[in-house]
Amino acid sequence: MSKIQVVTDSTAYIPQEALSGLNIPVIPLWLHWGDERFRDGVDIDPPTFYARLRESTTFPTTSQPSAGEFTKFFTEAGAGADAVVGVFISSKLSGTVANAQAAKAEMDQTIEVVDSLSTSMGQGFAALAAARAAAAGQSLEQVVATAEDVKSRARLIFAVDTLEYLYRGGRIGGAKKLLGTALNIKPLLHLEEGAIEPLVQVRTKRKAIARMLDVVEETAGDKGLAEAAVLDVDCPDDGDAVAEQVKERFGLPVVYRTKVSPVIGTHAGPGTVGVCFYPKA
Repeated sequence: MSKIQVVTDSTAYIPQEALSGLNIPVIPLWLHWGDERFRDGVDIDPPTFYARLRESTTFPTTSQPSAGEFTKFFTEAGAGADAVVGVFISSKLSGTVANAQAAKAEMDQTIEVVDSLSTSMGQGFAALAAARAAAAGQSLEQVVATAEDVKSRARLIFAVDTLEYLYRGGRIGGAKKLLGTALNIKPLLHLEEGAIEPLVQVRTKRKAIARMLDVVEETAGDKGLAEAAVLDVDCPDDGDAVAEQVKERFGLPVVYRTKVSPVIGTHAGPGTVGVCFYPKA
C-alpha cells in the first residue's frame, strides 16, 4: 500500500480539532510590514497581528513561498512517502500554486498540486478530505479525486465591515464595483471560480449574517451540509454566535471555529465573519 502525504499552506488555518490526529504539514506564506518579515502563523499570531493592524499607519503586504522554499518543503514533508498531494490557496488570490508547480517541475518526487480556488477552510476541507482518503489507504488518483470533489462543492461566503482592506491589498476582484456605494453597506462576498465577487449588498452586519445563512441553506438544498466552519477576523463573539446559528439551523454535531491567518486577514480586515461549507454529495 502506497503512502500519500497531503500538505497545505498557512491560509487554510485548519483548526486542531478538525485534524483528529491527521498530519498535514503546512508551508507558511509571508507577511511583510515595513522592514519586518514574518512567516504566517509562525512568527506572528492573529491576536498580535490584528492589534497592530488596527493601529498601524503602514499597511502590510503578503507574498507566497518561493519555488526554493517549496522544494525544501516537499522534500521534508514527503520523506518516507510515495507521493505528495498539495492543496493550496486559490491561484486567483496568490502565486502559491504557481511556485508549487515550479518546484514540482524541478523535482524527482511524485507531487500533485491542487488549486483549491478557495482559502481558509474552503481550502482546508479539501485538504482534510484528501488526508482522510490517504489515511484510509486510497491510491494517489483517489486522493486527488477526493480533494477535487470537495473543492467543487466547497463554498466560502463572508461579510466584511469595509472594503478598504481588500482594496488596499489588491484582492478586491469583482467587488470593486461596490466601492462607490460602500460607505453605508456591509457587503456580502464570496469566492467564485477562485476570485472574490460580490454576492449581495445589505445595510447592517446583522442582515448580512442572516442573508449569509440563507445562502448556505439555498446551496445545501435537500442534501444538507457535510461539514461547516465559521471564521472570524478579530471578532470572536460574532464568530461564536454565527457558529451556534449554523449548528442549530443545519443540525450539525460540530461546526468548526477558525480564525483567519494574518496573510488573509490583511486583505479581509478586522470585523470579517464568514462560513466555509460544502453540501453532502
